[in-house]
Amino acid sequence: MPEKSERPLRVLVIANQKGGVGKTTTAINLGTALAAVGEHVLLIDSDPQGNASTGLGVGRALRKNTLYDVLMGEKPIVEAVVRTNLPGLDLVPADPDLSGVELELGQQTRRSFKLRDALEPVRQARGYTYVLIDCPPSLNLLTVNAMTAADAVLVPLQCEFFALEGLTQLMRTIDLVRGSLNPRLEIQGVVLTMYDRRNSLSEQVAGDVRGHFGETVYQTVIPRNVRVSEAPSFGKPALVYDLKCAGSQAYLKLAREVVLRERARRQDLAAGAA
Repeated sequence: MPEKSERPLRVLVIANQKGGVGKTTTAINLGTALAAVGEHVLLIDSDPQGNASTGLGVGRALRKNTLYDVLMGEKPIVEAVVRTNLPGLDLVPADPDLSGVELELGQQTRRSFKLRDALEPVRQARGYTYVLIDCPPSLNLLTVNAMTAADAVLVPLQCEFFALEGLTQLMRTIDLVRGSLNPRLEIQGVVLTMYDRRNSLSEQVAGDVRGHFGETVYQTVIPRNVRVSEAPSFGKPALVYDLKCAGSQAYLKLAREVVLRERARRQDLAAGAA
């Protein structure tokens, strides 16, 4: 674990129940970009497909302990952490066993708090400044665990016709978690992904989302980009695969926005305390 930070850990869950909106791509590249600007990041792969693990070059043979072992209480989370090839970015990998968590935890007490409880030693140690949790494309127990453990939600939103409809359902889930499991849960922001300037629909969706959610939407938009799509097949984040491509540069800008929002939040809290 990294050396103790003066700042308390912030846990951000990257969630959207729709598939193909760029959750994993955002988790990998935002984590890489945050590490690049000096943050200490732990990325938790909470999707049974394990795409975030593969995209960071952590193959099945290297996943000796996974999030499944942590949630089932078989291993402490520190024993599941894998160092990636990127300084400042560590990973808790996933494997297909995760798909059975909902059935195996059954009616256990605190089944929605398994990840929060597991992360408590990480919070206390303050070795990381950010934990990013990549969720599966569904509102199941894994996603609820992630939201219960998190301080805030970051929502990737594809610039497509039904984007707002899906977002409304996600917001209802966030409100339910906030009401019954995690009252401190906030919306860190909404990031527009797969934006195509040549497509008038992208512009229309972006305008509608900004009109509906205002400043909650990041100024940075993530463009459709072939290099970003290619990178996972090489086991690399886009920022390592091709730093200069438009997608990589957009994720660096997004990381700066996330950091600035967090800094403003700390300043507001300090001012309120004074």
